[in-house]
Amino acid sequence: MGDATSNIFADSKTYYSTGSNSLNVSNARQVRSFAFIIDVEETKRLLLEQEDTDGDCQITIQDSGPKTISVGTADSDGYRKFEIRGTYQLSNLLQELALAAGHGRKHVVLDEARLNENPVDRLSRMIRNLFWDGLTRRIDAEGLEAICADPKNRTADHSPRIYIPYGEDEIFAYYKWVSETRPHLKLEVEMLPKDITPEYVKSINDRPGILSLAMRKHIDDQGNVTFKGVPFIVPGGRFNEMYGWDSYFEILGLAVDSRIDMAKGMVDNFVYEITHYGKILNANRSYYLTRSQPPFLTDMAMKVYERLPDDDQLKKDWLKIVIRAAIKEYHTVWMCEPRYDSDTGLSKFHPTGLGIPPETEASHFDHVILPYAKRLGLTIKEYAAKYQALEIQEPELDSYFLHDRAVRESGHDTTYRFDKRCANLVTIDLNSLLYKYEVDIGEIILRIFNNQFDLDDGTIETSEPWFERALARKERINKYLWNEEKCLYYDYDISQQKQSIYESVTGFWALWAGCASPEQAEKLVSLPKFEVLGGLVSGTEESRGPITLDRPNRQWDYPFGWAPHQIMTWRGLENYGYMTDARRLAYRWLFTITKSFVDFNGVVPEKYDVVTLSHLLKVEYGNVGVDFKFVPREGFGWMNASYQVGLSYLTSHMRRALGACTSPEVFFKHKVTKDVPAVPLEITSVSEHQRLKALVLEIDQNLASSPTASDSNTVDATVIKDDTPPVK
Repeated sequence: MGDATSNIFADSKTYYSTGSNSLNVSNARQVRSFAFIIDVEETKRLLLEQEDTDGDCQITIQDSGPKTISVGTADSDGYRKFEIRGTYQLSNLLQELALAAGHGRKHVVLDEARLNENPVDRLSRMIRNLFWDGLTRRIDAEGLEAICADPKNRTADHSPRIYIPYGEDEIFAYYKWVSETRPHLKLEVEMLPKDITPEYVKSINDRPGILSLAMRKHIDDQGNVTFKGVPFIVPGGRFNEMYGWDSYFEILGLAVDSRIDMAKGMVDNFVYEITHYGKILNANRSYYLTRSQPPFLTDMAMKVYERLPDDDQLKKDWLKIVIRAAIKEYHTVWMCEPRYDSDTGLSKFHPTGLGIPPETEASHFDHVILPYAKRLGLTIKEYAAKYQALEIQEPELDSYFLHDRAVRESGHDTTYRFDKRCANLVTIDLNSLLYKYEVDIGEIILRIFNNQFDLDDGTIETSEPWFERALARKERINKYLWNEEKCLYYDYDISQQKQSIYESVTGFWALWAGCASPEQAEKLVSLPKFEVLGGLVSGTEESRGPITLDRPNRQWDYPFGWAPHQIMTWRGLENYGYMTDARRLAYRWLFTITKSFVDFNGVVPEKYDVVTLSHLLKVEYGNVGVDFKFVPREGFGWMNASYQVGLSYLTSHMRRALGACTSPEVFFKHKVTKDVPAVPLEITSVSEHQRLKALVLEIDQNLASSPTASDSNTVDATVIKDDTPPVK
């Protein structure tokens, strides 16, 4: 604002309740340099009437209004008029009016700088001050007020319900109290059995509910001891549950924005899930009890640990709890059947659910069930009921639904990469993540816990077995997933005993995890397959295949781009010293986000067509985050994170160009296409492979010099001898 006591770019609550906006607007002339006196409701009415020609309560480049409106200046008490022009400033005006109305303001003094703010600064500020709060949820009495109105199920029983883990008697009593004291919720409270089997989960699919998460004791205003849910970030505004791999990327964004308490709480919620539900869940809904998602716990834990206040013992105590949970998850989820494949020694997505996945809309699988129903002269509904009741046995459908669930466990629902075969694939993404688990756990034990880590049962873990596991997994990844001829990692189909031919951008996850050699990294970076105008596509057009009426687009295929793939690739390139490539890709992605933000009333959606730079997509599940009135209040979780993280990759020159919405074609002087290879940088950092080798040798030397060392404890460093060329 114009006075010294206020910040023009403060969050909306502060801006519309302090400084000049805490005064009567008649005093605005005394305190404003260049600002406007605004009648909130009347200006909003005129703005929408004149500019929102398609009636969607947004002002975008698709509207055909005159794109100008007159407002009174503050220094003339509204007498002199000033023209606000263009889609971006008019949409910002609409957003500010909606925010002011939300804070109960009827008249405001509005700085011009808030309307023509650099779009990069404005979007980053909105993510930091508005979007994260809009995506925050808690599972407790207050949180259930919203959650109970969101049953998310396809059954006739829409009763709100919460399931409590076995043995959590105090928490069960709390939610019974919530049910009794808030009868309008009509909340049903049930306790889960000690052993949660696939059969049990199927038996409650007609009574779906939310699953409780971690809670903290709290003293209320009357001095009573009660509970508050540990808050978390949801993927988008329509969600009310905490999702698995979304949360990792959200935590990266929260870390950039210094919201470490929220990030730590989300890790605590995952520890709670592993402790009580046996795994990090797809999301905390009852029908997800048999399904996990890509594992990121060790890296997210370290991202939080590194930013916690400097109290070594408290930090270490917290980290110990998390790593114990990660070790349990590693052994009991990813390294045992059915997710572990003993032939390859690698892991796959293979959830244990039974029957028809209940979280989809009722007609989602009609086209699948129809031919089987016709064969028996039944309606789709009749056939589905008999199939669910096991009155009909159909192995083909069992297989179909197994692979469908596996696709959802992978997080990539859906894609032709996994179509009708996901549970048969050991994938590069999952095994890169597990390699990172093994390295992370080994390093944490070695560096933070002095190579002595005690588990809950008193067993002492050391780092050597974890490094051995990582080295063995790297060898298997090279054997089964790396294709030297095509210079890319592929999934391996265990049923056909050969590599899949689908080219996926998740091959770059090997760089994020550090399991590629510098030579492999150089070959990957030289590939032009995935880079397009707006960033990285999920897979190649050739791999996806032709699109027809009977074979529609899938959202995790070409031409769509997703935030997780961008972030993982940037970090992977950074690990191997390819910062020029990382910055270029970050610029492309951030341009896609910024251009839509400027042209479409501040929209930040779930995904983009990165070939045409459009968020207006005709694809399954639509595009979450585009349907809002007046002002976006949530964006989308991992998209928000990708923006905040991506800005850290840009030089000041790149950030200025982005603020001016300079197209990548102009900024990089040429358009990168499939026919133009990227030019890799020389590698300037030591690869993960060499670092791991050095750690193993260090452990070997320490053990050899130890008076208690024995041959059985010595790591054989020859396992990695030596496919690694010298670092340039």
